[in-house]
Amino acid sequence: MEKRTAETLRSQRKDERALAAYLRSPTAIRERCGQLYKLAIEGNSRYFNCDLSQLERVADYTIGVMREEYPDLGIPFHSRWRHFETGGVPRLSILDERLAGLTPLDKAIAKFDLVIISVLLDAGAGESWYYNEPETQLRFQRSEGLAVASFQMFCTGTFVRCRHTTPLQVNADRLQTLTEGELAQGFGVSAENPLVGITGRLKLLQKLGRSLVSSPNIFGEQSPRPGNLVRYLMTKSCNNQLEAATVLGAVLEGLSDIWSGRIEVAGINLGDVWFHPDVVDDGLVPFHKLSQWLTYSLLEPLEELGLEITGLDALTGLAEYRNGGLFLDLGLINVKNQDILLKPYPVSSEAIVEWRALTVILLDCIAATIREKLGMNAEELPLVKILQGGTWTAGRRIAAELRKGATPPIQIESDGTVF
Repeated sequence: MEKRTAETLRSQRKDERALAAYLRSPTAIRERCGQLYKLAIEGNSRYFNCDLSQLERVADYTIGVMREEYPDLGIPFHSRWRHFETGGVPRLSILDERLAGLTPLDKAIAKFDLVIISVLLDAGAGESWYYNEPETQLRFQRSEGLAVASFQMFCTGTFVRCRHTTPLQVNADRLQTLTEGELAQGFGVSAENPLVGITGRLKLLQKLGRSLVSSPNIFGEQSPRPGNLVRYLMTKSCNNQLEAATVLGAVLEGLSDIWSGRIEVAGINLGDVWFHPDVVDDGLVPFHKLSQWLTYSLLEPLEELGLEITGLDALTGLAEYRNGGLFLDLGLINVKNQDILLKPYPVSSEAIVEWRALTVILLDCIAATIREKLGMNAEELPLVKILQGGTWTAGRRIAAELRKGATPPIQIESDGTVF
């Protein structure tokens, strides 16, 4: 009996580990989101209808934005690096000048340090917060403001202990001792200029510091830093090629412990995974929005090292309110009850889970429609470029046309760790 019980427990743990690995995969994102999408197009969703007759309208609107932003359709990746150039200021050129004395590998490590911190600080800022950049006296809001503020904090050594000797780094021990006051100062936060979720952002960085120390195989045994993920990923490449899904897997493995209050399976913190009762088996729906946004943002430094990134479209679109807002604002998705538009919802709510799931699948649909209209294939116009060109920009634009402050059509209670 005891032997049978032990075997049963081992089998159960093995099954749970397999489930955790599955829920960290882009395949699981599409399959689980696909279940809720199927319910919506059949009219059986709890909160939304999906009107596929509006696909062409949304595609045409998005193509219009793409041609305006990138007339030759030479679209870069949707990544944090775009935000660092906001306002027409050549911050990346300035950064490259400051990194000029480093080897290509060390330069990539420094860029990983910067972009990992910046993406993790990129959750929604709220409509009232702004950042005044001291060097240019320019004012930025939302993602651009968060990007510029985190860029300046990185350049002035906020995230490194010896800022006067090696400012362009991020150190594990420094992240663990970072205070809310220091972070607030870096973002220019005051009673008159509040930033949504600043406590959540601080906890995220402090937990990142602890995760760097607890994962020496990924982030280095001596002086662990986020950028050492470069070295780890280089060991996963073959013939100078690296799968995009491999980068995501490393991000999810290395950063899994930083997310607070999330669902766990086999003792593994799943991160951006939520419950919906209409999803068969266990009801779990993964999105990994920030992790995929980070993955997209890590690809360019890897390419600068000479690595070819393959399997780009294995990753999914980002389940966030600009892409999802585009579909709601142009009628591709419709709410079943207008009351949903009247109050904010937590990220864990069934309505938000459904909205995000529909967003993931419809981004694939829109991508296929856009490629067909432009006569391009997935290699020429991967999803990561359609997001940039693209649906994210179009979502923000239609929101600005329809609502003051370009607020999303459905309000979300942000804790600074998801959106």
